[in-house]
Amino acid sequence: MASLHESLTKFKKQQEKCQTTLTSIAAKVASSRATTNQKATTASAPSSTNTKSPAPAVKFSNDTERLQHINSIRKAPVGAQIKRVIDLLLETRKAFTPEQINEACYVDMNANKAVFDSMRNNPKVSYDGKYFCYKSKHDLKDKSQLLVLIRKFPEGIAVIDLKDAYPNVMDDLQALKAAGQIWLFGSETNEDIVFPNDPRVPIKVDDDLRQLFRGIELPRDMLDIEKDLQKNGMKPATNTAKRRAMAQVHGIGLKPKPKKKKHEITKRTKLTNAHLPELFQHLNVPGS
Repeated sequence: MASLHESLTKFKKQQEKCQTTLTSIAAKVASSRATTNQKATTASAPSSTNTKSPAPAVKFSNDTERLQHINSIRKAPVGAQIKRVIDLLLETRKAFTPEQINEACYVDMNANKAVFDSMRNNPKVSYDGKYFCYKSKHDLKDKSQLLVLIRKFPEGIAVIDLKDAYPNVMDDLQALKAAGQIWLFGSETNEDIVFPNDPRVPIKVDDDLRQLFRGIELPRDMLDIEKDLQKNGMKPATNTAKRRAMAQVHGIGLKPKPKKKKHEITKRTKLTNAHLPELFQHLNVPGS
């Protein structure tokens, strides 16, 4: 009975304490509401000295989305974060500190050792101890340097090794091709190769390759040649079907190749082997 009485006494004291706390909270809420209403009344009163418009309401939805986006980036796999940083360096071609990288693409390299070490040892990235920047295979700045490099490779150089040299390198390749200074071969399925079109560049061809080239019998019709080129993944430089169709539309007939005239032996023909008359018995000499 004594223990039960003590429990009831403790319970009553806890109730009294809770009631006191609730009363004080209610009093604070009431006073804060009164203060707020008073401030609002004062702010709404007309003033001749200050007529500022009310500030717009602050929205936290955009900031929440941004924080969620940053959090998703930093929780992404290491490879995804590395790609994000390399894309930033490739697109801007500027040098960044780890802090600047964090501000630009939200990859916190200082807090992620795996990303930092991978970027420092990446072959596509240059790091001088403070700044990270993109490192292309060939250090080129413009079209003239690009042409000089291509001429150093008479056997050809892959386009994939040039496409990240500087931002508009692909446009410069097409311009050099249009100017006839380079040859650009390849297709969508095969790797494109660039060759210099410079007569001063000596090109050595093996005898086996020459014999193989000369031993290939080409079709007589250009249509068949173009089809064979396309089958082997190469784009023909000519379009015979289109040329012939245009010729038919405009009524232009294709000129047949002139036949070579056979030289007949006459009395005026000088015979070098006249001492061997049996060689010429089968020939019909006019006027004989």
